[in-house]
Amino acid sequence: MDQMTSDDVAGKLQDVLKGEVDGSTRRRAEYSTDGSTYRVVPKVVAYPKDADDVAEALAVARETGVPLTSRGAGTSCAGNAVGPGIVLDFSRHMDKILEIDPEKRTARVQPGVIEASLQKAAGKFGLRFGPDPSTQNRATFGGMIGNNACGPHAVAYGRTADNIHELTAFLADGTQIVAGRGDTVVDGLSEIVSDHLATIRTEMGRFKRQVSGYSLEHLLPENGTDLAKFLVGSEGTLAVVTEATVRLVPVAQSPALVVLGYEDMPAAADDVPALLAYNPLAVEGVDAHLVEVVRRHKGSVPELPAGGGWLFIEIGAEEGESKDDVLARAEELARTANTTSYRVCPAGPEADELWRIRADGAGLGGRTPEDHPAWAGWEDSAVPPEKLGNYLRELRALLNKHGLDGLMYGHFGDGCVHIRIDFPIDSRTSTPIFRAFMEQAADLVASHGGSLSGEHGDGRARSEMLPRMYSPEIIETFAQVKALFDPAGILNPGVLVNPDTVDGLLRRPEARVLSYAGGFHFGDDDDSFTQAVHRCTGVGNCRADRFDAGFFMCPSYAATQDEKDVTRGRARVLQELANGELFSDWDSPEVLESLDLCLSCKACSRDCPTGIDVARYRSEVLFRAYQGKKRPRTHYTLGNLPTLAGAVTKVPFVAGVANAFMSIAPVRKIGFKIFGIDARRGMPKFATKRFSRSPQAQGLSSFNPSKLGDKRYVMLWADSFSETLDSSGARAEVELLQRAGYTVLIPPESTCCGLTSISTGQLTSAKRKLTHLLEVLAPFAANGIPIVGVEPSCTAVLRSDLLDLLPEDARSELVSKMTYTLSELLTAPAPIGPAEEFSVPDLTGVEIVVQPHCHHYSVMGWRTDEELLKRTGATITKVTGCCGLAGNFGMEAGHYDVSVAVAENKLLPALRHADKNAIFLADGFSCRTQAAQLEGSHGIHLAELLRDGRATASRLSE
Repeated sequence: MDQMTSDDVAGKLQDVLKGEVDGSTRRRAEYSTDGSTYRVVPKVVAYPKDADDVAEALAVARETGVPLTSRGAGTSCAGNAVGPGIVLDFSRHMDKILEIDPEKRTARVQPGVIEASLQKAAGKFGLRFGPDPSTQNRATFGGMIGNNACGPHAVAYGRTADNIHELTAFLADGTQIVAGRGDTVVDGLSEIVSDHLATIRTEMGRFKRQVSGYSLEHLLPENGTDLAKFLVGSEGTLAVVTEATVRLVPVAQSPALVVLGYEDMPAAADDVPALLAYNPLAVEGVDAHLVEVVRRHKGSVPELPAGGGWLFIEIGAEEGESKDDVLARAEELARTANTTSYRVCPAGPEADELWRIRADGAGLGGRTPEDHPAWAGWEDSAVPPEKLGNYLRELRALLNKHGLDGLMYGHFGDGCVHIRIDFPIDSRTSTPIFRAFMEQAADLVASHGGSLSGEHGDGRARSEMLPRMYSPEIIETFAQVKALFDPAGILNPGVLVNPDTVDGLLRRPEARVLSYAGGFHFGDDDDSFTQAVHRCTGVGNCRADRFDAGFFMCPSYAATQDEKDVTRGRARVLQELANGELFSDWDSPEVLESLDLCLSCKACSRDCPTGIDVARYRSEVLFRAYQGKKRPRTHYTLGNLPTLAGAVTKVPFVAGVANAFMSIAPVRKIGFKIFGIDARRGMPKFATKRFSRSPQAQGLSSFNPSKLGDKRYVMLWADSFSETLDSSGARAEVELLQRAGYTVLIPPESTCCGLTSISTGQLTSAKRKLTHLLEVLAPFAANGIPIVGVEPSCTAVLRSDLLDLLPEDARSELVSKMTYTLSELLTAPAPIGPAEEFSVPDLTGVEIVVQPHCHHYSVMGWRTDEELLKRTGATITKVTGCCGLAGNFGMEAGHYDVSVAVAENKLLPALRHADKNAIFLADGFSCRTQAAQLEGSHGIHLAELLRDGRATASRLSE
């Protein structure tokens, strides 16, 4: 294997596979890790189109001795979806639901099918797949089968293994098998089982969440000798699955939620065994520290019963039960519980909000309560439910002994505990603590008759620890099974049998220290770019289609469906940059290519629970990559647009001439080619009358009053775009604010936030502009005068990037805190808020399609805008996701097709389906430009809508 290069292996695969094969350094970087702490760089990544491709890939693996690892969404927490040879990604092509049989309640799926896709399709028949891990909106069935995934409803429906009828798979020698119940199929397997019957019966299958190692109990004659169930949880080490027939169950009707409050988590766990008699659908444990982290992250959480630990218990209707019967049974459970602190909710929004605490907490578990990085490793232990309380007490004591912490939660009905821990693994000198804890934790869980893993598999994180849980005879039996199925050891080596060491391939300790270099400080990550990019834990929220649920991440992946263009893929490449082995230069082609299609929308900074901000990382990379070097053309043109637009609009006649010339198609195309802009784009018009020269701005004071008196002052900051390109929003804002009782001020001189400099990595220029802005605006902020922005992306700079670019300037914090969006200002309490008599117009019966700007959503949040719009009574259609133009991104040559594809995801369909008289509301200049150029829709600013009310529609139709 070592003698085979990536090109050698890729060449052999390309000769025989119909699917794509990629051995590029960048692609290998993207697949070098999964949702775990481990780094294993593959030789090549391939995307099989069908079972024949899988057979051919296995043949190449046998011929060359290069190992093969199967991969779905790559969210495995234990390092079981990475490998040193060929990685087969099933999620791109082998993602078909082949059949749903509602009569038999079964479905046939390929391994790349996302569970949520099957849930949606089966839901039409009132059915679902029972197990539902938290990653179900991106997890594939191949991965769920590999790890024996469970989720909260496994307490009612069982593990993935319990819901598998049949598996079609290839063995390492190329033999295709159909595994089911009643026949081992593989010669020699029944003999291995017969030789170890007594030990298998006493050590295996002792409780539901015992999934560590090979599940030999399924091969026992009394259990039906079920090879399919046995293969579930084997982590791709015994066979490569190409098709699965799964069991479906009816969707639970009228589920009620019972929330029980206890003194702490162990006390809650102590009560679980008695409550299981009520046949709950789910029993989840939630810790007070986790609730507090969710509260800090989201601003608030629904009211919970008093306590320091909670059980969230779902009760569903049994046959013949009504909704009232379910609620009565839920009340009975609550009265039976060993607590008087409880809350019972019927199915509906109230219960959904409470469940969201659990869902959000799981995502936020990648950071400790003190916001330190927390890592997988011991994130999936399980014990019999009756032993859970004591196990939790001893686990907490072990954490305290090592000075470690983490947010604890889990599937308490099955005895499974999830916790990511702040292991000090940023250098090799501190990894002994990691090993010591893992060894002692393995001994602890074994002493309680538990399992190293309850649903994530053992992978590289726990396979070395299996001898601490099982007898030598069982470990030897695992080895015999592996040798029978895969004698050459080509299927996912380093996992379960002959495992890699628990601390040998850790990703984080090998990263170089990349400290502050004059651009962003990354203050939230101890001034370390390395630490910042390692926020990504690989859980893959960015791969999930969550737009209908109100999320915005990740627009480029939604358009291309390529790991290269997803938040996680970019983070992996930047982590490899920090590692320095595959590439080490900031201007490496791999790095620049990875970041090329990033729209810098910042959605990941809000929607990813780790707080990762790829837009900021991209800016830093461009800053360091082009220091002292020639930059791309668009950095000089679009990156300096405020300066260029300022020069053109300085003289109205010049602006008019420029508009006339750029309206001539041949001239525009030539100009755009010179400037590096896509010729299919239109040219936004320069303002022939700047905002500062408009009637609305005339007479406004630039004087900073030292005493506010009785007047309600506000500083209207018109950014460069609102000043020189489209001043309609700024003009309307003046009139609206005056109507709201404000005395409107404008800056005494022009200021720029440096947005385009930031997006193109010209951070020295951005800092210079922001320093000047602070000189102008800080005195107003110091006197308690709120600053209200017009363009969301520029407002976001003052609220976010300013603080990390100029953290040493005390004025940064001052200006940031006093900067408001229009909606924030108009919904603020006194003395910042509007006059008491201010009210929004009545727009009952008016349809409004709203495109929140990505930076508005991501940095400031859109809650107050939504609140204002609801007050109007209008019918609101909120577009989620990016418009696709994203400032200079969609204008640049080479980005047009992706820009349009992003717009086609949500924005353009919403505009097409809207009533012809619907109002299109978009505060962002680029959002309005995209809609106008691609759909002919004229957008307006919130200030225009609130100023004009019902007259808005008639004004737009003129």
